[in-house]
Amino acid sequence: MAKFIVPKEIFHGLGSLENVKDLEGKKAVIVIGGNSVKSNGSLERTQAYLSESGIESVVFGGVESDPSIETVLRGAEYFIQEEPDIIIGLGGCSAIDAAKAMWIYYEYPNSTLEELSAPFAVKKMRNKAIFVAIPSTSGTGTEVTGLSVITDNKQGRKYPIVSHELTPDVAIVDGDLCKSMPETVTANTGLDALSHGVEAYVSNISDCYNDALAKGSIDIIFQNLLKSIKEPENLEVRQSMHNASCMAGMAFTNVWLGIIHSMSHQLGGVFGIAHGCANAILMPNVIRYNSKGTDKYNDLASLLGKDTAEDFAQEVEKLRNEVGIVSSIKAAGVDEEMWIEKLDILVSNALKDPCTLFNPIKPNASEIKAIYQACYEGIAYKMR
Repeated sequence: MAKFIVPKEIFHGLGSLENVKDLEGKKAVIVIGGNSVKSNGSLERTQAYLSESGIESVVFGGVESDPSIETVLRGAEYFIQEEPDIIIGLGGCSAIDAAKAMWIYYEYPNSTLEELSAPFAVKKMRNKAIFVAIPSTSGTGTEVTGLSVITDNKQGRKYPIVSHELTPDVAIVDGDLCKSMPETVTANTGLDALSHGVEAYVSNISDCYNDALAKGSIDIIFQNLLKSIKEPENLEVRQSMHNASCMAGMAFTNVWLGIIHSMSHQLGGVFGIAHGCANAILMPNVIRYNSKGTDKYNDLASLLGKDTAEDFAQEVEKLRNEVGIVSSIKAAGVDEEMWIEKLDILVSNALKDPCTLFNPIKPNASEIKAIYQACYEGIAYKMR
């Protein structure tokens, strides 16, 4: 028996932000990152729609690009002070992920990051508030997932919090909110979405429900990512990428991810490499490694008129190059001395990451290390 869990309601399409008016409650806290949702009018429109429904709203801002536990705890204190019955994550993945973690600490103030990072450790939610996710980037799919990634800067480590309890109650997928996304963000988030579709499709608990969503998202991304960079004002393309991100999110929240993400979390936590960029660097070589345990990459190759896993890995590399993402960890700015110093801890933490549990084959430390090293140098991983 399997379960398929998604938000109670998903509103999608250009202009769907207006569905904020359908929410029911007394007070909302809106969690945002920087100024982008202010400058593009998204925050103002959201608050106006809430006001139309008689819902008071306040804003917690300043969530950083890799949300820290310190920011999460400050947000939770703000929630306790304001007592909202609606929590809205508005903006990029960081704002929504942080809002999810703040929500946990609002409902369970004595939680610790270490205990929450154990798989499915989050207790029953919605005792105080419901959760609404409104993304302004097309990448993580966090608006439909039970995942939040929080950074402990003191340890230089990212902690994935994994639980279906964190699946938002309402998701609003409006491509109009993405039109101001810079080119680099569009590229990074688009390849992040691609990695979600790819890893969901080959998950060791994949099924036909999630396969269809994952495969569909991959097809849409290959058709639209480069176009979204070349035609940033094309809202139909923006909506297509937003839809693909959401579809990949629905797939992976049910069958989870693999070692692309286990390894990527460490690169972000230790070296600060943008998550989508790290995934894009790792993806082709993880495809090569995993191909010894599954033939499902051949299906993905066929979407592109190709035949084999190696063909598909090369198509990912081609798309990565076309959208301007670096092809190695070294090119992402990590010097060799620091790399050598940190490599063993990267490997150790990647093996402990919950995403490793769902990889199509179980890796050992030497294999993870070999993949990392090939990706550092920007060369193709060769199976031993």
